Amino acid sequence: MKTLIIGGVAGGASAAARLRRLDEAADIIVLERGEYVSFANCGLPYYIGGVITNPNNLTLQTPESFRARFNIDVRVNSEAVKIDPESKTVTVKNLSSGEIYAENYDNLILSPGAEPIRPDIDGIDSEIVFTLRNIPDMLKIKEYIQKQKPRSAVVIGGGYIGVEMAENLKEAGLEVSVAELADHLIAPLDFDMAADVHRYIKLKGIGLYLNNSVKAIDGHTVVLQNGKVNADMVILSVGVLPETALAQECGIKTNRRGSIIVNRQMKTNVPNIYAVGDAAESEDFITKTPAFIPLAGPANKQGRIAADNIAGIASEYKGTQGSAVLKLFDMTVATTGLNEKSAKSAGINYDKTYIYSGSHAAYYPGANNMSIKALWDKKTLKILGAQIVGFDGVDKRMDVLAAAMRFGAKITDLTELELCYAPPFGSAKDP
Repeated sequence: MKTLIIGGVAGGASAAARLRRLDEAADIIVLERGEYVSFANCGLPYYIGGVITNPNNLTLQTPESFRARFNIDVRVNSEAVKIDPESKTVTVKNLSSGEIYAENYDNLILSPGAEPIRPDIDGIDSEIVFTLRNIPDMLKIKEYIQKQKPRSAVVIGGGYIGVEMAENLKEAGLEVSVAELADHLIAPLDFDMAADVHRYIKLKGIGLYLNNSVKAIDGHTVVLQNGKVNADMVILSVGVLPETALAQECGIKTNRRGSIIVNRQMKTNVPNIYAVGDAAESEDFITKTPAFIPLAGPANKQGRIAADNIAGIASEYKGTQGSAVLKLFDMTVATTGLNEKSAKSAGINYDKTYIYSGSHAAYYPGANNMSIKALWDKKTLKILGAQIVGFDGVDKRMDVLAAAMRFGAKITDLTELELCYAPPFGSAKDP
């Protein structure tokens, strides 16, 4: 059996490795348009900020290591330009040599990912405007900082990547501002929880322009709906869209956003073609409705599930919770499941509980309070979602809540958990 995989990051790389473990005889080829495969894209901001000093540490695998360890044929600089489901072939262009050739397959996995949205505003193509999707983008930003020595930067968009970039540009020595169209940073948070983040990010010297769209980039000035900000460089971080034109051209069904529609086995409507990762539509774990939640963890799981099904193992993807965590200097922000806006949209009759507790025993030095908000269904008492903003110990509490939700826990079940306790780590009555 020959499996062709388009896209060699996250979902694609996971599918390839899993398929090899399940079938030593399978013929596996990975086509990657870029220069790098299986790189840690979640770590890219931290090289720009100087936390990660060696860019090679972000490359988890190379074509050579894939070949040596897994006997997988990984072809970088190789762009899939056409899929023909009838003949079960993919037309490939070698971007280094210009050669065009056809590669046949028994099964095809699409993992092209998502591309940054570029809003239609004047000056968007300026040489001071950057996006961050891959290692070449990262190196371009780092080189610009080192050579041009910019003093100020504006990040357009206050989601996870935008906030991480704001932190790391500040750590790199720049004056940084964030412009966000919504009334608060980090969309999965509710406004009341985001207020802690707003106060802290301002305390760290980052300018915050909320409820503010960007009208134009005029030279080194970012023109906002209300006001102007000077910027020697601009980072676009207003979200991503699934990169699925290739799939659509061959008759694969997509939804209105452009995400590839798949079933729980990650199969598309076209026989022998699967789709995984940010390009594929996922199911919201709580509401059971279609969702677009581009995260690395779900992409890796989906890649493994596609490989399982190709190898004859019945395996299903049971939905995305949206569990995520963010470092903002010393602060930690974590979310899982629904927030109030999404719970209302789903028509769920919910209630909410707030706790403001120390990260560990108050008498042991270094305890910091964290804000915890949990939503729960009034009828079933099941946990619908949670948000935590604090410093030490945020991630482990959120992991407990995310795991509890995955197994259908009620809000009242949390009182029965027996968690680890010692004064440096927690409290006898854990938050």
